[in-house]
Amino acid sequence: MTRIASAAIGATPFMRLLGHHEEVMERWGQLSETLEGDGHLTKELKEQVRRVLAFQNGCLYCQAKGRPDPDVYDEKTAVAVGFAEVFGVQGSNVQDGLFNVLKESFSDEEISELIAFISFTSASQTFGALMDLHPEEN
Repeated sequence: MTRIASAAIGATPFMRLLGHHEEVMERWGQLSETLEGDGHLTKELKEQVRRVLAFQNGCLYCQAKGRPDPDVYDEKTAVAVGFAEVFGVQGSNVQDGLFNVLKESFSDEEISELIAFISFTSASQTFGALMDLHPEEN
């Protein structure tokens, strides 16, 4: 059971926790859809990053889709997942050397999107973990 009651609005358990403030819920959902979809980076790459972050951030709800799947990694995905793993340990104290590694594989636009995705996803997962959100039971 979550730490607060769910609101009456929202399409998912996560969104119903945000639904206590409808505008926040709607805008959070819009930003989530934008960042999760294909952009400069593929949604498949971002899904693997999201999975890494779910376990680092301790969100049981977010862990329900499983661990990252190295069998689907290409070079860019491997670098992005590696960056997310370091971010999980170091937070915003990531060294310039790691950014140099990112610059070998990603354009500035891709790096900006990756960091925005990691930041937003970490915020979402922290919210889920703090609210003690669990996956729905079948």
